[in-house]
Amino acid sequence: MPIKIPDTLPAFETLVQEGVRVMTETAAIRQDIRPLQIGLLNLMPNKIKTEIQMARLIGASPLQVELSLVRVGNHKAKNTSEDHLFSFYQTWEEIKHRKFDGFIITGAPIETLPYEDVTYWDEMQQIFDWTRTNVHSAMNVCWGAMAAIYHFHDIPKHALTEKAFGVYRHKNLKPSSVYLNGFSDNFEVPVSRWTEVRRADIEKSDTLEILMESSEMGVCLVHEKKGNRLYIFNHVEYDSTSLGDEYFRDVNAGVPIKMPHNYFPHNDPSIPPQNRWRSHAHLLFGNWINEIYQTTPYNLEDIGEDG
Repeated sequence: MPIKIPDTLPAFETLVQEGVRVMTETAAIRQDIRPLQIGLLNLMPNKIKTEIQMARLIGASPLQVELSLVRVGNHKAKNTSEDHLFSFYQTWEEIKHRKFDGFIITGAPIETLPYEDVTYWDEMQQIFDWTRTNVHSAMNVCWGAMAAIYHFHDIPKHALTEKAFGVYRHKNLKPSSVYLNGFSDNFEVPVSRWTEVRRADIEKSDTLEILMESSEMGVCLVHEKKGNRLYIFNHVEYDSTSLGDEYFRDVNAGVPIKMPHNYFPHNDPSIPPQNRWRSHAHLLFGNWINEIYQTTPYNLEDIGEDG
């Protein structure tokens, strides 16, 4: 079944043109089933692009999903209009009374800052704690994953000497995991970050298991067995052009940047890149949503403390 989003959200037309099944609010009302409630805390500057990337993957599920867009309350977005935020987003304060089957927390371009120096860190800590009692399963992405694993497990991030940037081979370390159902033994994933979380720090916790890893770029996906949380440090959700957009942005701004590894054919930026990770991105999100569907209470209000 399709994803339910507001009829006038800019992502709506883009997703329809891509063949993603999208349901209008009007049509959804006529269906006598409970859609899965998934929230997206969007911390990225270009919120519309991130909305499309996430909604594309969520909307591929055969289940009906209602997506709620959420933002932090004490941070002003620089690259998204106030009209868009007012029309389609609610602050976390406005939705914190609700329960969600799934909740996604995105990355943010602040990864080199100490967590405590982030202007909305206090609110992020409240949100992380809130997911314990109001969210059945949380997916934390890139900076959101690093911040969450630091908050829950005091696992630090480490600065890299140069940006991890490109498309890298990853290994499937746990084929039996429900989240990796259908995954190849190895596959490619886009990477774009200035920091890392290290295997040695993760292995100190007996509640965390590493599911995906790159021999070059380190840990990619971690599952928290008890808390029903996923931490993914790389970007399976990226568009075909996302790494190129970052590269050309920095080149045009005169910022030193290496060409993304294994991205442009023949290392020629004039040749459009091929997307070699899309199928595994759909698998990961589809498996996550299926696991939510199989385990979440029918009554949303029964979602509670994960212990």
